[in-house]
Parts: sequence; structure tokens; C-alpha cells
Amino acid sequence: MNPCPCGWLGHPSGKCRCNHDAVLRYQDKISGPLLDRIDLQVPVSSMAPESMAAQADGEPSAAIAARVAKAHAIQLRRQGKVNQALATREIDRHGELDDAAEQLLRNAMRHLHWSARAYHRVLKVARTIADLAGSSRVQSEHVAEAIQYRRGLVEA
Repeated sequence: MNPCPCGWLGHPSGKCRCNHDAVLRYQDKISGPLLDRIDLQVPVSSMAPESMAAQADGEPSAAIAARVAKAHAIQLRRQGKVNQALATREIDRHGELDDAAEQLLRNAMRHLHWSARAYHRVLKVARTIADLAGSSRVQSEHVAEAIQYRRGLVEA
């Protein structure tokens, strides 16, 4: 969704003229329970036209696809289904957080006022990140990355 009614909030051009209250009213149109059901909530800013035409740095798609296929196979072998399809009790059983990861996730839940649903959604994403990294346990860096993917809307 756009970050504000005019769509320009946070743009380097400074075109947005929406006041803080208008931005909050606009963003409040999406209810908390609906947002709880969206696993990845990452604000994406616009790109300069020159950047869009430039060659991207990074890993080749084939390498990423191989890592994803391996993580998918790990999930099926471990629990008979992908992480996204796990019920609450199953993610608690297969999450296998180390102590630092558990503390980080609990602190995030407390400070960000997450619901139990949001907590388990982040845990599923963290489990997937751990699978992509080839880790049998969910570690604090996996939880930290999952928390970053739930940053939500741009603030006014």
C-alpha cells in the first residue's frame, strides 16, 4: 500500500504534503488483526530511474533457487510440511530457539506490543531463515532478521 493518501511520504523529492494525522488515519484503515496475518511487512522506497537500469549486485538466481529448494526439502523431512503451514503447537515444537533468540523474540513482542499471532508468524519466518542458512536451531540472528521483516508501515 502507499504510505500516505498522496503516496509520496518518505520520497526524496519531498512531494508529500500530508499532515501527520492524515497519514495515521490512512494507515489505520488496515486493521491490526489483518496486519497480524501478513508475515512480511517491509516498507519499500522508490528508486531513482538510473538505479533501476543498473546491474544488481548479489547472488545469482540459480544459487538462491538451490538454497530455497534445499530449505524446502529440510522442512518436509523435519515436519512433513512447509513452515508456513505449521499450526501454533507445531511451530513451538519445531522452532527450537536458542536462549538468546528466545529472549530477543520475547523482548520484541513486549516492546512492539505484538499479539500471539504476530509472535508465531515471526517465529515461522525465523525458522525459515534458519533453514535457508542450514541451521538446525533458530538463533538470535535469524530472529533479528525476521523481526526486521515485520517493520510495518512508514511513519509520518
